[in-house]
Amino acid sequence: MIKIGLDIGGTGIQIGAVDEDNHIIKEASIPTRRDLPFEKQVDQMVDCIRGLLDPVVDPQLTLENVASIGAGIPGIADARGVVINCTNLGWKHVPLRSAFQQRIYKPFYVENDANVAALAESVIGVSAGSSSSVFITLGTGIGSGVIINGAIWKGAHGIGGELGHMILELDGIPCTCGNRGCIEQYCSATALIRMARTQLPAHPESLILSMAEGKPEKVNAKIVFDAKREGDPLAEKLFRRYISYMGQMIGGLTNFFDPEVIVLGGGVSKAGDLLLDAIRDEFPRHVLFNELPLPRLEIASLSSEAGIIGAAMLS
Repeated sequence: MIKIGLDIGGTGIQIGAVDEDNHIIKEASIPTRRDLPFEKQVDQMVDCIRGLLDPVVDPQLTLENVASIGAGIPGIADARGVVINCTNLGWKHVPLRSAFQQRIYKPFYVENDANVAALAESVIGVSAGSSSSVFITLGTGIGSGVIINGAIWKGAHGIGGELGHMILELDGIPCTCGNRGCIEQYCSATALIRMARTQLPAHPESLILSMAEGKPEKVNAKIVFDAKREGDPLAEKLFRRYISYMGQMIGGLTNFFDPEVIVLGGGVSKAGDLLLDAIRDEFPRHVLFNELPLPRLEIASLSSEAGIIGAAMLS
């Protein structure tokens, strides 16, 4: 039997057929279409799934062999499979499970995208074998998922684990959620880019600007990290500031939850050891009992496949 996993993102939807060993047999993608009504968006996802099911490619790829379908969304859903809020897709209180089952009648599961990535990493990724782990996505925003004894921890009402919207700085930078000073405004890729663009007018000589072809709007997190590797003073200053915020976040998480493993994913994590080594040095300063063993801090190993595989694991 196979399972279908959908990684539903703000700009694209990745869909894969996953075998019993959690390997992706075949995958495809379609663009996310916010301009379409919900039912039409579901039609496109179902059409893509049907296109994957080609027994000529692999004899397993038939509708009869599909055991279940799982979807990871950048939002929250309830136990009925109703998406309560998914801002990136413009979905509020939409019946995703029933809409799918009207088209393909298979068991259908829906979960937050960071939670499904956390699950995949804990089963076949870098946190496999641990009894507790936290996965943090460092991208446009901050996503996070908590795994305890092999299961996603969602809290009493399904919204647990939203690390990105804990307050890091009282009355700080306004956040898209309506609060001020959220972790997301200091530890995301967007935050690092904002810091760089704010400083560039006073540092026109910076490598950051030349790497961005002289256009501040082209600055991204990778450029800041690359300039830091080249010894650019502004990039070094921005990097140290960013690592300070990251250290506070990881230290606070350790004080509260004390997981075995903390996994960093998302675009920022592609900085690899440059990022990892600096955070490993910084975060113990913010841990209360830092003479005891600290969580193992790692970069996610499954990359873009985590969303598909984790969604397929939801059954």
